[in-house]
Amino acid sequence: MYIHHVAYYLPEQVVTNEHFSRLNGLSHEWIVERTGIRERRKAGPGENTNTMAIEATRRALAAAPAFEAEKVDLIVGATYTPHDTIVTLAHVVQHAIDVPDIPVVSVSSACSSLLNALEVVEGYFAMNKATRALVVVSEHNTAYYNEDDTVAGHLWGDGAATLLVTKERLAPTDLRMVDLMTGGAATVGKATISVTLKPVERGIVMPFGKDVFIWACQYMARVTGQIMERNGLHLDDITYLIPHQANRRITNNVLQTLALPEERAVSNIEYLGNTGCAGAAIGLADTMGQLQPGNRVVLTVFGGGYSYGAMLLER
Repeated sequence: MYIHHVAYYLPEQVVTNEHFSRLNGLSHEWIVERTGIRERRKAGPGENTNTMAIEATRRALAAAPAFEAEKVDLIVGATYTPHDTIVTLAHVVQHAIDVPDIPVVSVSSACSSLLNALEVVEGYFAMNKATRALVVVSEHNTAYYNEDDTVAGHLWGDGAATLLVTKERLAPTDLRMVDLMTGGAATVGKATISVTLKPVERGIVMPFGKDVFIWACQYMARVTGQIMERNGLHLDDITYLIPHQANRRITNNVLQTLALPEERAVSNIEYLGNTGCAGAAIGLADTMGQLQPGNRVVLTVFGGGYSYGAMLLER
C-alpha cells in the first residue's frame, strides 16, 4: 500500500488571536503559551466540509497525472464536522470526479479518523476489492464551534486534504505504508464526555481539557513506541514525527517522552489551529517533498472519544 501524493485546501480567511482578544479578552500571548496557536483559517461564505474536500481532491489529482481519476475504485471520507450527514463528503467527491459504481465510505472517529480511513483502504486492498483509492479528510470546525467559549473556542481551524493511495507503487517518490495500528481508549478517563459536538446544544465543547491533554500525551507517545518496536526501529531510524495537530504543548510532551529532538516534529498548528483529522494529513503533504530514499515517517493521532493510532511510512 502506497501513498502517491497528498494535497490540501485551506480557506483564504485568516483569523488571528487578536480576534479572540477583542471578543472575550484572551490575549495573544496567553493563547500562544497555552496552545501554540497564532492564527487559524476559517471557511468563507459558500464553503463547507464538502466544498473543501472537493477542492483538495482536485488539487491532488491535478498534481499527479499518473494517478488517473477514472481508475479510482474506492473513496473513503472522514470528518466529524459534516455538512450533510446523509450525502457525505465521500459522495460529493465521487460526484465531482464522475466515477460511478465504486465503493464510497465515510468514517468518523474524531481527530484520529485519518488513520481509520486508511485502515479501511488497507482492508479493501487486502480483500482485492480495490487497488486505487482516495482518502479525503475535511473539517469545518467553525461551522460548529462557539467562539465565545473561552475554554476551546479559539482552538479550531478549517481545512481539508486528499491522499492518493495505491496498492502498487506508481513512482519512486511514493511512500510505502509499512505498518498501521489503531485503537479505542474510550474506557479511560473522561473519554465519553471530555470533548463533544452536539449540534442541537452548544457545538464543540471541551469541559475536561486537562483529561484530554493527559491521555493524548500518553497514547500518542505509547503508540509511536509500539509501532517502532514491532518494526525493529529506534528513534534514530525516524526522520519525522507528524502528530495530530491539537496543541503544541501536547506535541512537546510527546517529544519529551520519546526523547525526540524538536526539529524532527512536523507542526502546523501555529498557523492553522486544530484542523481535526485533516491536520496530520496537511503536515504529511508539506513533508513529502523533503523526504529522501530510506527516510521514515511516523504519524501519530489521538481524538475525542479517545481513539488513537500510528502509521509508519517509508520513502
